[in-house]
Formats: sequence, C-alpha cells, structure tokens
Amino acid sequence: MSFSSDVKAELCGIYPEAGHCAVAEIAGIINTCGGADENGVRIQTENAVIAKKFFTLIKRNFNIQSQVSIKNHKKFAKSRVYCVMINEPEAAAKIADAAGVSGGKSISPAVVRNDCCKRAYIRGAFISGGSLSDPEKTYHLEFVNTEIGLLKGLSRLMASFGLRSKVIKRKSHYIAYLKEGENIVDLLNVMGAHLSLMNLENVRIVKDMRNSVNRMVNCETANLSKTVSAAQKQIKDIEFISKIRGLGFLSGQLEEAARARLEYPEANLKEIGAMLSPPVGKSGVNHRLRKICEIADSIRGGEL
Repeated sequence: MSFSSDVKAELCGIYPEAGHCAVAEIAGIINTCGGADENGVRIQTENAVIAKKFFTLIKRNFNIQSQVSIKNHKKFAKSRVYCVMINEPEAAAKIADAAGVSGGKSISPAVVRNDCCKRAYIRGAFISGGSLSDPEKTYHLEFVNTEIGLLKGLSRLMASFGLRSKVIKRKSHYIAYLKEGENIVDLLNVMGAHLSLMNLENVRIVKDMRNSVNRMVNCETANLSKTVSAAQKQIKDIEFISKIRGLGFLSGQLEEAARARLEYPEANLKEIGAMLSPPVGKSGVNHRLRKICEIADSIRGGEL
C-alpha cells in the first residue's frame, strides 16, 4: 500500500460520535465523489473501504439502507468501481437537506459551523478525493474536485486552521494543494490521522538528518578540494622558484615556510605553522605562502 492509502485507511476507521460531525463528513464525501439530485444521493469510488464508510455513516446517522453496486472499471479491467446509492426520494431528500448538498456548488455554512464539523468535512473530502505523495520523495498533498466553488470552500476551511493551500486548474479538474511538510503534518492532525502523522514526522526527521549530514560532507569535501588545489599550486610555485633561482632567493621566513610545504605536502596551514620556529598561526602561514606564489608569478613575468 502507498502512504496515501495508509492515511485513508486510518481515516476511514474514524467514525464521529456527534451526529453533526457525521453529517459534515457525509457532505465532504458527497461533494467530492458523488452528487444529489431528483434521482437520489449517490457516490462512486474505486476504494471499497470508502464505500463501506459512507454506507455505514448513512446507516448509523439516518437509519437508511443504501444500495451498493460493483462494476468493472472502464479503463482498467482489474479495478472495480463501487457505487453507493439512496434512490428512495424521501430518504435521499432527508440526507441531501441535512448535508446541504442539493445545490452541489458550495459548502453549506450550517454544516461546517463548528470546528469539529470542519475537521470532519475535510476528512470526508480527503478520503474521497485526496492524495498524499510518498514523503520519502516529496511533500505534496492535494484535493481534487470538478467544482471550483466546492474546492475554494474547502480551501477556506483549511485556512481557518492556519493552513494555506493553493488552488489551480488541471485539465478538467481543480486542485487544492499543500506543499510544506509542516503544513501536511498539521492537516493530518486536523483530520485525526495521528498514526500517519507520527509516521510522516519520523520520515521528516530522518530526511532532515540525512540532508544535514550531506550538507556537512559536501562542505567538508569542497573545503578539502580547495585546500588540496591551493597546496598543489603552492608546491608548483615553490619548485619553480627552486629550479630558477633556488630557495635561498627567498627571505628566511619565506624559505622556512617553502621548505615545510615541500616536505609536508598534505599538511594544512595550522600544521605547517606549528613546524616553524617560532610557531606561526594559520593567517601568518597563509600570508607567507601567498607571498611566495606572488614571487613565482613575478619571476615568470620577468619582473624579478
């Protein structure tokens, strides 16, 4: 199973105790993967667990028996599509009026009046039309809907919890998405997916540690490469001076530094400084070696 499927499985195991929250979750499901009209109330999903949850929510809160049909997917022969329907006009009207889904263009304010109901509606919208990328690869959570009004309403519900989503159009659908790992963690908490939240946090911790180590290694590698390149140029310049003029051409301090660099090509500036008499700090050694390189360049240019 994917991480997204695990989150949905956890959310499908949550059944609100309060009737108003159950109605809000029912509204979230219908507005995302179903509809309500003169023919009744229905949803359609490829996930059997979601179909079962919707069936159970309707039974528990309205004492209405839904009809369930299963058919093969049009494009994928091995996949199935589950349809849950309430075709009896009086029963369907009762559900549609309570959930505020008769219009199908916006979320009924009465249904999401309380924070607990907002949480339930978001949960219903996610299990029926949401997805979450594998956090090992990227942080991306999105909701899909064909109605821009419903999706903007959902985005406002998330904003009431401090979660800023972006809404875009993708082909014939609209998408509301969150990108940051911290925002996704907060949304999982809002929906009640606490186990998935902990799993995501564990992934984030490991990724952050891995990235931190990689940055340190890359930094140290870059510094080492820079140090090796500088040492190679210093040795090349010292050998050039030795061949053309002899190291005695240099002043006493510069000659001492030059000989230490030739004898210990892999030593860093601090180590070379400790070899000199008297000992010299890194900046002092760096100054002397830079002076030697300038002298080598002057000799090459005919200035010395």
